[in-house]
Amino acid sequence: MMTNKGKLVLIPNVIADQTQDQVINHQIRHALQGMRHFLAEDIRTARRYLSSLKIFESIEQLDFKILDKDTHEEQLPELFKPVSEGFTMGIISESGCPGVADPGALAVKYAHQNRIQVIPLVGPSSILLSLMASGLNGQRFAFHGYLPIESRAAAKAIKDLEKESRTKNQTQIFIETPYRNNGIMQNLVRNLQDNTWLCRAVDVTGASEDIKSHTIKDWRKVEDELPKLPTVFLFLAL
Repeated sequence: MMTNKGKLVLIPNVIADQTQDQVINHQIRHALQGMRHFLAEDIRTARRYLSSLKIFESIEQLDFKILDKDTHEEQLPELFKPVSEGFTMGIISESGCPGVADPGALAVKYAHQNRIQVIPLVGPSSILLSLMASGLNGQRFAFHGYLPIESRAAAKAIKDLEKESRTKNQTQIFIETPYRNNGIMQNLVRNLQDNTWLCRAVDVTGASEDIKSHTIKDWRKVEDELPKLPTVFLFLAL
């Protein structure tokens, strides 16, 4: 069993470029002061993010280790070595909050298994912000990641999720690679029933933020060309 004074701090990142002054609060900035060890999906972007906050005299003095989708559990003891030596370590997501649709959950699980204190900090999450702005059921919801790429498989998944949504009164939430936004939107409008509500939230917190909710019947009357920007899709079957 690991005994230490170190902690694991979950550090939210921006979800839209150049928004750090609007969405990264004082609590995060305060927590980062004095921190020197970090886990990150991509060291280059983590360095750029921390540099944009203008907290550290020199980013070069910070220690970064990679924790991404290819990280295995057996690598974690080495990654957590600074914590075992008593240092607080931060984990930075590529976008939004660590551990939410993010490989950081692996590190958080390890921390709990080894009685390391985990400190989550408040920050932007495109999933929750989109749910808040959708007008759909915020009491019961599920995040499903990505839909299948192949059209027939995607159509089946959409219909299955719609059935589940109707049965459970549950908002279904998923994301997509930006270049496929229009294809997924067309699939949703084509396969969902008329009275199902669909929200698509584009570039949440960003300069091009655009969040709209309509029934599928109304969406079919709209020509909606989506930009190649991060988008969250949500629907609720009535």
